Amino acid sequence: MEHIIIIGGGGAGAALAHDLALRGFAVSLFEKGDLLSGTTGRHHGLLHSGARYAVHDREAAVECIEENRILCTLAPQALEQNDGLFVAVSPDDEVYGEALLDACRASGIDAKKLSAAQALKLEPALTPEVRAALQVPDATIDAWRLAMHFFATARENGARIHPFCEVQWIDTRAGRVTGVEILDYKTRKTRTVRGDLVVNAAGAWAGRVAALAGIDVPVQPGPGVLVAIEGRVTNMVINRMHPAGEGDIIVPQRGISVLGTSLWLADDPDDVALPKEHIARIIEMCALMVPTVGEAEVRSVWSAARPLIRDLDASSPQQISRTFECYDHKVTHGVEGIVSLLGGKATTVRAMAEKTADLICRKTGHKIPCRTRTTPLLTWRRFFAAAPGDDPPRSLA
Repeated sequence: MEHIIIIGGGGAGAALAHDLALRGFAVSLFEKGDLLSGTTGRHHGLLHSGARYAVHDREAAVECIEENRILCTLAPQALEQNDGLFVAVSPDDEVYGEALLDACRASGIDAKKLSAAQALKLEPALTPEVRAALQVPDATIDAWRLAMHFFATARENGARIHPFCEVQWIDTRAGRVTGVEILDYKTRKTRTVRGDLVVNAAGAWAGRVAALAGIDVPVQPGPGVLVAIEGRVTNMVINRMHPAGEGDIIVPQRGISVLGTSLWLADDPDDVALPKEHIARIIEMCALMVPTVGEAEVRSVWSAARPLIRDLDASSPQQISRTFECYDHKVTHGVEGIVSLLGGKATTVRAMAEKTADLICRKTGHKIPCRTRTTPLLTWRRFFAAAPGDDPPRSLA
């Protein structure tokens, strides 16, 4: 079978390596840093029900609820299936809630309308000003464990996983992409790796990778600040019942709570600034839903760049769709042998991989069905047992 080179060791690359290995392809994945050191290892850990996008981004909402159900079956070790609440704390929120309920139902999302008293019974830490709520099947992801389920299973099926190996050049001299040049940071040596097809799955860094092949892709890094506070202030995921914005989500993660998030657009995915005003605004806005947020000790603050698909018609960054696209650059740029996977979310990495692997099958003349919807995943712990021919894997701190 053909040899497929994947560039990017985040969730999308992990899921794609798993899918392609199941279909019988030879797979080599290269990541310039440690696995999951990009956006995948820095998001807030929400397994979306799709409700957040149901009103203004129906396509993304449907993708999320479909993948939510699949991952709850395939990777229960990586999830806390704790449900979520959208809470109204103003009259405008209540008005939006009616549209949200209708949109959830139209998207196939199981949403249950609750009174203020019912919401407070489920989550006593909610503000006493809560007016109504909507219960949805959100869940909490352990961002590292989910991706490592995919990596472990992919490697068991023959995929070769290479962290700390940066792609520095993509060979297009033959009129098509035929391979890549790798700098191995462990040995400080470069080597050429030949492949039948290269997949750019570098997330917010996909623009840099594509440029190595002389290609421009419409990826738009969207950094945002997240704040972790000490203590688990709620057991369910809490969202503000209004159009998706900033400072309107609280995600419980073990003994902490992650508050999210701000959003701005940047040219550089490494623009990881932590504006103090963003931190204060996130805490203040989340405290409108759960007052104890404002009293909690801040444990850590960080920034991560979303891999958004550029949309010049969007009225605000929040209105840019969270769906994903797979680009065959033979079609878009006349460059054969390279594909780019852009956009998406942690919730939809399996679906992103399926769509990309389907394209690869079409390009290579194979009719091999996807099996990742039902094939059991190995435990994430399995990755940390050495595989034949691999260096012993590093533990993730």
